[in-house]
Amino acid sequence: MSIGLIAIVIILAVVLLTLFKCVRIVPQGQLWLVERLGRYHKQLNAGLNIVIPFVDSVAYRLSTKDQIMKIPSQEVISKDNAVLSVNAITYVKVVDAQKAAYGVENYQLATVNLAMTSLRAAIGKLELDESLSQRDEIRAALLNSMADQMTDWGLELRSIEIQDINPSESMQESMEEQAAAERKRKATETMAAGNKRAAILEAEGVKESTVLRAQADKEAAVLHAEAHVSEAEGIKKANELLAELMNNAGGEKAMQFQLATRYISALSSLGESENAKIIAMPADLNAAVSGLVGSGVALGAGSELAK
Repeated sequence: MSIGLIAIVIILAVVLLTLFKCVRIVPQGQLWLVERLGRYHKQLNAGLNIVIPFVDSVAYRLSTKDQIMKIPSQEVISKDNAVLSVNAITYVKVVDAQKAAYGVENYQLATVNLAMTSLRAAIGKLELDESLSQRDEIRAALLNSMADQMTDWGLELRSIEIQDINPSESMQESMEEQAAAERKRKATETMAAGNKRAAILEAEGVKESTVLRAQADKEAAVLHAEAHVSEAEGIKKANELLAELMNNAGGEKAMQFQLATRYISALSSLGESENAKIIAMPADLNAAVSGLVGSGVALGAGSELAK
């Protein structure tokens, strides 16, 4: 092979290498930063780009996608000196590639450290109960406190989410004991309220029962009194009728017959009784009946005098 041919091959190789170095194809979703002789020169966007070989060099390749950065778990102290274990996750986007590359040494590490510091500060302003229940407020405080610094780094903080907020083991035990005591207190109050309600219902039942019993006794007494009145009126009418009959002709004889008949019927009933052993008979049955009739005549006379 002649020297001329070798020279041609070398020249072609240099030309091809130069052309290759001139062309830069940037993938979609990336930004490349070009330095010329060690100094920032320009930004290469997605697609085909031309640079000067051996003079221009690609110094940084940055992603324009939303980047997820996990904030590791750390122990923080709340306003009431409770120890909490907190972790989070951030969504960051590069909006100014030059600032992201030259404004901070490592923007990903810087973002994580800034988030950890801001998280400690936000939790430190809240008490334990507030820290556990106000995640949205903590998130808003973090976005507000980190926004300016992230802008200086050419970054946009798209979102930050609190993943876990857990009290320490000793704090969890204290909270469990407190919750158990609270549940016991509520159960005691519920039982006491139930017993109170039962006692009230029982007292109302006794009251209603007493009222009903008194009302029944009252009605029974009224009915008993009315029965006595009816009985007295019946006796009165019977006495008046008896007196009227005694004053009529033949009334005395009829009365003697009726009394004798009832007397004999009563003696028959006594004789049939198992407990009746001795029956006393009057010496003169007629005299006894006449005495009863005489009493009836006297009653009739008294009734007539009363009229």
